[in-house]
Amino acid sequence: QVQLVESGGGLVQPGGSLRLSCKAPRTILSVFNTWNMGWFRQAPGKQRELVASITTSRREDYIDSVKGRFTISRDNSRKTVYLQMNSLKPEDTAVYYCNNIAKPWDWGQGTQVTVSA
Repeated sequence: QVQLVESGGGLVQPGGSLRLSCKAPRTILSVFNTWNMGWFRQAPGKQRELVASITTSRREDYIDSVKGRFTISRDNSRKTVYLQMNSLKPEDTAVYYCNNIAKPWDWGQGTQVTVSA
C-alpha cells in the first residue's frame, strides 16, 4: 500500500495563506523523482479535482481558478511536494490530497483547508 502524507492545512481567513506539504512514503522513495505529481482537492458534495501539477522537469500547470494564487513545487532530495496557497478564497475550502497524476497510488488522509471569516 502506497499512501502519501499530506499536512499543513487549517482554518484561515479569506486573503490568507497556507503552505501544504506532501511527503512520499518509504515504499516509493526510490522512484518518487520519476513521477509527475499533483495536488488535488475535494469539496463537500463535489468530485475530486486536480488543482496543480508539476512534472519531473518541473513544468507547472494550474486550473484557472487558482492561477496566480497557488504555486506548486517539489524537493526531490526531500521526496516532498509543496503547494503554496495565497489570497485564499472561501471556494478553496476542501480536503487537499497529493498523488501522482498518471496512475494514482492509494489516496492518503488529505489535509483540510477551510477558508472562512
